[in-house]
Amino acid sequence: MATAAKALRVNIGLTEEQRKGVVEILSRTLSDEYLLYTKTRNYHWNVLGPQFNDLHKFFQAQYEELDEVVDEIAERVRQMGAPAPGTLAEFTGLARLVENPGEYPDARTMLEVLRTDHETTVRHLRSDLETVAEKFKDIGTNDFLTGLMEKHEKMAWMLRSFLEGPSVGHAGHATSG
Repeated sequence: MATAAKALRVNIGLTEEQRKGVVEILSRTLSDEYLLYTKTRNYHWNVLGPQFNDLHKFFQAQYEELDEVVDEIAERVRQMGAPAPGTLAEFTGLARLVENPGEYPDARTMLEVLRTDHETTVRHLRSDLETVAEKFKDIGTNDFLTGLMEKHEKMAWMLRSFLEGPSVGHAGHATSG
């Protein structure tokens, strides 16, 4: 009969209470990221319209980046000595972002929903950055979350750029082929 390996004590300069607080923040962030990954992938599968090809590729690039982010956050949770949430039930219970099951919006609404989610994530991260640094004294996780915030700022900018420009098919903006 195999016995479970004894977990080694984590000794990285943070108390157990500090690590627990950081893990709670990281777990909520991981859940938000997984929800956003899933929503972006859903839109990749279900986008329609004249910009289908561009948006299909764009959504794929974004969900692939989010997939990497999800893995990095889960690994950061493990570095704190805790198990990373990894089930859909855990993600939906912890996420601050919301899903819209059964809704398949038009392409413009997809872009707007994702832009809103990325900007919401940036605002959550700004707040979490302060808590991690000031309350839990974890400058490493603060730096990690800063990099994550910058990725979401860039993704939100890219989504805004799609929304601000003229759409394919608008009068006077069609290209000749």
